[in-house]
Amino acid sequence: MKYSLIIIGLLAIQMNIGCSDSRKFAPVSGVVTLDGKPYGLGVVSFQPIGTKDDPNPGRGSSAFTDANGKFSLKCDSTIDGAIIGKHLVRIMSRSEGATSIKPGTSSPDGAPSSKKFADPIPPEWNGESKVEFEVPAGGTDKANFDIKTIR
Repeated sequence: MKYSLIIIGLLAIQMNIGCSDSRKFAPVSGVVTLDGKPYGLGVVSFQPIGTKDDPNPGRGSSAFTDANGKFSLKCDSTIDGAIIGKHLVRIMSRSEGATSIKPGTSSPDGAPSSKKFADPIPPEWNGESKVEFEVPAGGTDKANFDIKTIR
């Protein structure tokens, strides 16, 4: 019985090693500006985009912007950067209660949005984002995003 538990434990470790994300990560940093000014309340999210040949491209990465709008992506507490390849980018505010629902409209649950802080970042940068970014093998410090609220 004792040896069975050891073998089961070793198999579990082997399976976890074999299933670990063997994808390559690269450092990614940049600056978020809102109407030309550094945006210090941002949350930047990169989610790898799947393909027909690779429908499960791996875990996403994220970061908060600092007072100067700068960010450096992390996948988790041990992995800096993002998976090499194409990503869907979402940027939103980290202000408590922020929503991308336009003021004066209702949320999906019918609650008026006036009770929430309207996220100054337009929905096409967060919930409705189609913004893509290619993470190069060598990484980049030029993942810069200039968000315009004034049209």
